[in-house]
Amino acid sequence: MSLPNYIAVEGPIGVGKTSLAQRLADTLGAVTVFEEAESNPFLERFYVEPREAALPTQLSFLFQRARKLEAMAQPDMFHPTRVADFVLEKDLLFAELTLDDSELALYHEVYRRVQPQVPPPDMVIYLQAPVEVLQRRIARRGRNFERGVNGEYLAQVADAYTQFFHHYNQSRVLIVNAAAVNLVDGDEDYARLLEQIEGMRGSRAYFNPEAQ
Repeated sequence: MSLPNYIAVEGPIGVGKTSLAQRLADTLGAVTVFEEAESNPFLERFYVEPREAALPTQLSFLFQRARKLEAMAQPDMFHPTRVADFVLEKDLLFAELTLDDSELALYHEVYRRVQPQVPPPDMVIYLQAPVEVLQRRIARRGRNFERGVNGEYLAQVADAYTQFFHHYNQSRVLIVNAAAVNLVDGDEDYARLLEQIEGMRGSRAYFNPEAQ
């Protein structure tokens, strides 16, 4: 198959980006670059007390994501096919959603200093799903640190992603209706997605089997 050398899977919490990224990596024999939300020591506190924990939570994620992308720039990791479950710009999305003005100004200064110089993905697969679907999937995976995630916050995150990818132009973007397909263990849906990825030629496309 002729597929992009660097694919990033993105979308709101619970949409299934890491599961899809892992399956793509297995298919392609790719190097994985995954963020590790569970290793952020402030995240569980943020879901309970978002105002008090927003800044340390965001800075912790920024440093983690930057380190992982910097590792990709090393010569021995640059050439293999890579699949990530994030793009660094998502950090700005969450910062603008959760920080107040003074915190955001400080965050932007830190971001400029730690932003790694790595190429953007060849393609971003942006997974979308309604809030009720996200809630069900978060509940099903049962992570302790996500117990405080509520529907109002998920709606804000989903809307922020919609706005973000409306303007995103760093890579080709394949927008996927993740509520309509089973990409984790559904072979037919997954095969159709691979065909869509391989055949994509423009800067933006949509994968929504319900509309076909």
